[in-house]
This record gives sequence, C-alpha cells and structure tokens, in this order.
Amino acid sequence: MLGDHPLGRPIGGTPEAIRAVPRDSVLAHYRRYYTPAELVVTAAGGLDHDVVCRLVQEALASAGWALEEGALPVPRRAATEVPVRGATGVHVIRRAVEQSNILIGCPSLTATDERRFAMSVLNAVLGGGMSSRLFQEVREKRGLVYSTYSFSAAYADAGYFGMYAGCSPAKTGQVIDLLGAELDRLAAGGIDAEELRKAIGQLSGGLVMALEDSSSRMSRLGRSELVSGEFVDMDASLDRIRSVTAEEVQSLAQELAAAPRTTVVVGPFDSDADFAR
Repeated sequence: MLGDHPLGRPIGGTPEAIRAVPRDSVLAHYRRYYTPAELVVTAAGGLDHDVVCRLVQEALASAGWALEEGALPVPRRAATEVPVRGATGVHVIRRAVEQSNILIGCPSLTATDERRFAMSVLNAVLGGGMSSRLFQEVREKRGLVYSTYSFSAAYADAGYFGMYAGCSPAKTGQVIDLLGAELDRLAAGGIDAEELRKAIGQLSGGLVMALEDSSSRMSRLGRSELVSGEFVDMDASLDRIRSVTAEEVQSLAQELAAAPRTTVVVGPFDSDADFAR
C-alpha cells in the first residue's frame, strides 16, 4: 500500500543492503545525527528536574559529547505531507499457514491532522474491540473469523488506515467483501448517538488508564516534542475526544471509503482463483 514511500521500505533493510554498508558510512551518520542538538530526553515519575538534567549532562560528557554553553537545538523538521501511491487491487502472498490473513488498507491522516481524534472514534466504532461493527458482524453474527479489527497509524508526512481479519482459506473472498462493506456502510449511514457515546467512553478510559504507567507518560512527552512541539495535557486530550461529532466521523469514513484500497492476503493458496468471489 505504501509503494515507494520511505515508510514502505523493509524496517530491517535487506541482507544485501546491510552487507554493503561500509564502516565509514555508519560513523559519518553517527557523527552527523547523534549530537546534543539532535537529542530529546524525556523522563517521568517521582523525579527532580534539576537532578535529571545533571545526570544527563554527566552521562553525555563522559561519552565525549561536546556540550557547548548556549547551544540551540536543531529546528523541528517540517511536516510536509508526502503522497502515498501504492499498488491497489488484491495481492497474494503464498505461505504454508493454516489460515488466511487479510489486510485491507488505504492512505490516511498525518500525525498532526486535527481529524485524528475523529479517526480514533471511527476506529473504535468500526473495529476497536468486541463491541465494534467488524467483530459483531463478521465474527459474532456470521462466525467467519476468529480475529478481526481495524487500525490506523500516523506519521509526520503520511498515514494509513487498515482492517484485518484471519479466517479459513475457503472463506477469504467472503470476508474481504464483508470488511469493505462495513467501511462502506459506515460511510453511507454514519454512526448513531449510542455508538458515539460508547466509543468516546472507551477512548477516554483507555487514555486515562494508559497514563498510569510511567513509561507511557515518558513516551507521550517525547512524541509531543518530536512531532508537533505541542504538549496536550490529559484534560485537553479528553476534551478533544469528547468534542468529536457523528458528522465528523461519517465525513472521515466517506474519505476513507473513497480512497484507493490495497488488499493483501497471506495464505496457503495455489492461485488467486482459490478465493475468487
């Protein structure tokens, strides 16, 4: 789905590319980017700010980093959206596994898009848990899958939305149609007041519970600094979630439903005709 966008590259690289990297290139990369001006340090817990700063400075100094007085951080990178032009249609990866794994995706929002809160609500309604539409329709009502859900990921310059289901190979075509139909139904009919209330409650509770963990708080601080430079506290985050309307969710669903879709199926197929619809 991501095509030739940098996010579409293998995370670990390829064996050939890794073997071809010379030592000098690794060292040059380290010297260029691993500097105080590029560094963001976050901490959470029962800490003293001045003590943390002193410990960080001591650790960096002992590693030989130059800590010039008055040095300024590098400017935050510009978040210019980059178009995603992946391959649409159905793509089959043949693998000797027991079930068929289906992923349907399309380009979506960037990390700073104001509609990201509407996306959270949409995702909760469509495939965010046992009460979601995908779970209820495809698993509970029809008994076609063991697991099904929707998801989204947002980055500085691109994002994607997707739906997943795992089913028996013989049911692959039917499940692909159902996943697409549920997104289309959401786009055409929107959500009702009860679905909106439940989704907002689920998201609000999850946000509060997640921040009981110090690691989550620390990661949230770092992400705010790196991505947008704006820290949104708990109360403001909850307000933004609660302010999402059913109309905003439907509008976003219509945009996703109209976007080019990429379907990838991983399973024990001899040919595409094995799950022809």
